[in-house]
Amino acid sequence: MEIAMDDFKEKFAYERAKKKVKEIRGFYMNLTCYCVVIPILIFVNLYYTPEYYWFPFSMCGWGIGLLLHGMTAFDRMPFFNKAWEERKMLEILENEKRKHENVKKFE
Repeated sequence: MEIAMDDFKEKFAYERAKKKVKEIRGFYMNLTCYCVVIPILIFVNLYYTPEYYWFPFSMCGWGIGLLLHGMTAFDRMPFFNKAWEERKMLEILENEKRKHENVKKFE
């Protein structure tokens, strides 16, 4: 039984690591696209409509999303992080357990 549990833990750890690598890879893909597309948008803006600078809106909007994506991928979120998820899951499970116990009392 102990061997099966160790295999399960190892497989679970592998799946978590695989998911984490996928998140980090997604961030780097997003960053690469940002670094390619934003200069193109700047060029288009300055070449075709130099009287109105609209590229900062795209740059800032995407940049904020990129920042949040990076914070999530590298576990740097000060809010809604893994610890918060664990606490919330435990709270929900405890509420469900309490509801189930209350239903049994009235049966």
